[in-house]
Amino acid sequence: MWPDLYFLSPLYCAGVISLALILDLVLGEVARFHPLVGLGNYIQWVQRRLWQNDKIKGCIAVALVVTVAVPFVWLPRVWWLDAILLYFVIGGRSLAQHGNSVAAALKHHGLVAGREKVAMIVSRKTDTLNEQQVVSAAVESVLENGNDALFGALFWFTVAGIPGAVLYRVSNTLDAMWGYKNDTFFHFGWAAAKLDDVLNYIPARLCGLAYALGGNTRQALTCWRGQASQCASPNGGVVMAAGAGSLNIIIGGAAEYDGYQCAKPLLGQGRVAVAADIVRASRLVWLSAIFWVLGLLMLALVMGDVYGG
Repeated sequence: MWPDLYFLSPLYCAGVISLALILDLVLGEVARFHPLVGLGNYIQWVQRRLWQNDKIKGCIAVALVVTVAVPFVWLPRVWWLDAILLYFVIGGRSLAQHGNSVAAALKHHGLVAGREKVAMIVSRKTDTLNEQQVVSAAVESVLENGNDALFGALFWFTVAGIPGAVLYRVSNTLDAMWGYKNDTFFHFGWAAAKLDDVLNYIPARLCGLAYALGGNTRQALTCWRGQASQCASPNGGVVMAAGAGSLNIIIGGAAEYDGYQCAKPLLGQGRVAVAADIVRASRLVWLSAIFWVLGLLMLALVMGDVYGG
């Protein structure tokens, strides 16, 4: 039996996404039984059996992992099932909680507590960061992962239904686990990093636009045009520069990864970021998701919702 092609109407997508966002807001991430925990274990299993620091092995490993998205092609297209599955794919509330916990730790418990909290969401060395660097790291993480954990998944659900959203999240998880330019993953993780770059190219730019619309639009677009290309990531620079510009803050600067100093550019414009800006960044992420739903509703009105969902 061949699967149905995924031509989902904008109205159907808006409804399913809205319900998934509500589920995420109310329930959050059920960590013990979350599918991403199982996915992470499977990725580690594949790595243990295939790891060899060359690109061919990395490509084979990525191909094995992304096959987990294939069975979803044959699932029946039912609105409530799509909403539940999409809820498991996105992680907006979890992202906001992790980011906001850094702000709360800095405010109530001081710098050491802030370092401990930010270490949970970034891969850079954190034990020597000052408060401004802790804040910057947290804001960068929230803005970039706002696309990875939320906006990008909503985009790919709209384009290709649940199979698209699952494939995107699998790719994102692979990049988070293997996409490092260190001795272990420089070659093995190449395919994972490139796949994530490709799948994020369009959603990152739409997310950057949504961030711009949620604050100082002109400044956000100016920062995007002038600063995004200075970042090593072709997609992360877009969302971080646009997000920082929208919030009227400056983030970025040098950071240490695996014992190596990385000269990262300053992004945004305005004042230096403070702890309260982490919460503002989290709100901007949620606002971007709302903009996506509103855009789909407007598209449904323009099209007359002529395509069945």
